[in-house]
Amino acid sequence: MTWKKNWEESKKHYIDWWNQQGLVISMWEHLEKKGVPYDKVLRPSPPRDANQLFFDPLWRAEYLHYQLSKSSFLADIPPVANTHLGPGSLSAILGAELEATEDTIWIRYHSDIGDDISLDPHNKWWKLHLDLLKACKEKAQGRYYVGCPDLVEGLDTLAGMKGTENVLMDMMLRPEMLEQQLQKINKLYFQVFDQIYDIINENGEMAFCYFSLWAPGKVSKLQADISGMISEDDFRRFSLPWLHEQCQKIEYTLYHLDGVDAMRHLDAILEIEELNAVQWTPGEGQPQGGDPQWYGLYRKILEKGKSVMPCWVEVNELKPLLDNVGPKGLNILMHFKTEKDIEEAVKIANEYR
Repeated sequence: MTWKKNWEESKKHYIDWWNQQGLVISMWEHLEKKGVPYDKVLRPSPPRDANQLFFDPLWRAEYLHYQLSKSSFLADIPPVANTHLGPGSLSAILGAELEATEDTIWIRYHSDIGDDISLDPHNKWWKLHLDLLKACKEKAQGRYYVGCPDLVEGLDTLAGMKGTENVLMDMMLRPEMLEQQLQKINKLYFQVFDQIYDIINENGEMAFCYFSLWAPGKVSKLQADISGMISEDDFRRFSLPWLHEQCQKIEYTLYHLDGVDAMRHLDAILEIEELNAVQWTPGEGQPQGGDPQWYGLYRKILEKGKSVMPCWVEVNELKPLLDNVGPKGLNILMHFKTEKDIEEAVKIANEYR
């Protein structure tokens, strides 16, 4: 990627990390670089409203191109255009609605969605996904990656389509029907994912928007945030089989473990042999990823042969984290405010590489 000068070095760090060996120092999204932009790119006119901000593919591609032209890609920060269309946009592709506000996109479920789940090629949100990705790829021209949107899968996708309460009721009253729907969603997930991959991959390499992931093949972030509401037995029945299937079919996978209520499912998650890595989000009101209370969690994941992604780590937390957990198999998403912070973190990391 021509806008990231040290990309070949960073690619090696990522490949080593996927193999439980390397250390990656990165951040989610980007901050502005010092000095002149990579190219002279005109700033687009301000968006008319929230709908243009998120749902106008040409405007958004222009804005992402402008934003990336002046972003810092120091350390291992990947150059990725963030094309997300809400957390869990596969729900919209399969029948839910998207609603844009000033600072985010909401998924609005339909409680009357029937049991038959299918992919309508004329669905307006599916068309938006494709149009946005193609517009961004046209702008990128090898200067940066176009990231895969945060599709999400399984129970979380169903919750986005028909509401969490309805999914939980199905779990109790219609478990066999729920399993059939989950199998269908997984099938459609791969159909959507593969079409997206065909648009955005760069010689087989791929980036994923959520957590700024990159891999030398197909890569995805997996999750089951609804798991905080269900038992360990129900997780094994209604989440684990479909997660396992995704890990078998996608070369590089990261599981997003979200919140202390989801920690009881970690043992089941670590049983997925093909899963590469686990990301930890402590949740609201909890210390963030660099806090010492999570060191044991990281060591447990590493001991099971998976890589780890701690998030929102402060620069002053980096050295204690590496001293206590070690540098092998860590992709650390830092909380950087300036390029000086990035340079300080790289200096610390190099002492451990």
